[in-house]
Amino acid sequence: MDGNTITTPATPATRVHAASLAQSRAARELGLKRGEFELAVRLGRVRTVAADGGGRRRVTREEIERVRDTVGFPDTLREHVRAVGTTEGAGLMDITTARFTRLARAGMLTPVRFYLNRYRAVVWLYLAEELREFAAAEVNAPLMTGRAPDRMRARLDAGIDLRPGNWRSRHAGHLLGQSGDAWERAAAVASLLDPVAVFELVKCPYERGYLSKLRPESTGHGAPDSPSARIAERIMTADDPHEISWLRASLLLSLAEARRRRPAPRPTAGFSGAARQAPGETATNSAALLPAEPDVALVSAKGTGQQSPADTEPHRPARGLLGWLRRRGS
Repeated sequence: MDGNTITTPATPATRVHAASLAQSRAARELGLKRGEFELAVRLGRVRTVAADGGGRRRVTREEIERVRDTVGFPDTLREHVRAVGTTEGAGLMDITTARFTRLARAGMLTPVRFYLNRYRAVVWLYLAEELREFAAAEVNAPLMTGRAPDRMRARLDAGIDLRPGNWRSRHAGHLLGQSGDAWERAAAVASLLDPVAVFELVKCPYERGYLSKLRPESTGHGAPDSPSARIAERIMTADDPHEISWLRASLLLSLAEARRRRPAPRPTAGFSGAARQAPGETATNSAALLPAEPDVALVSAKGTGQQSPADTEPHRPARGLLGWLRRRGS
């Protein structure tokens, strides 16, 4: 090293980044396939941390070691994240595929993932572990054989399919669990609503733009605006009036909390990035914060339900939604 070389000491952010791994690398070190790793993260089996400067979340070296030290690794981890389709799931529960499908459509079984096959048909996947637990529970014995309860039959006869809503409930819990602050929680809730509903609830264009910037990454189902992507988008957007009502209320509560903590970035005279940005947040181009106006041809889906008293607590914006998620899963 000559005398003209300038060395720069590592900053805390640099050290944190160096001590963490990209998710693809973490999956290889844990011996998991991509789908298995994604499920492990969604189920909380592998914890991730926010990446410095934004981008895809990462996995710390300490977390890799923690998972490796788990009893029975890697077989137990793979079993925890094993996802099966209808045929294999019915075999695990020792029932026909027709009965399995009816149980799932009636909301008794909650999907953990979905994908589109070559014919763009939605294929739902379920945790093998949960299916075995359901079949083994004595309280569920009447559902495994014989005639279905009248309430369940009425749902099915009406053509109701609760699989998308149950999946969204699980997905929302994952998004909120990874949200670092009130603005991220608001963005997570907004991602489950129709864009027109968000436009109606969030009047400020800079706030809408900020929510769009913080929107959770897509699960990836084809190129944007492709038929597959549009099908996936419909599944990921709430369509049940009761569900929409809870999400709208939760978005308003999350926004109220976020505004109290800091305003959304906006190009104003005397704007100070240091004063208005969150710690570690990079400056944002003001033009990028302005969202496109929604298509006027879209129809807004409005909820008609009433807010729960738990949702009116100003200091817990996500409580109403989390309570709703717990009730749906019970």
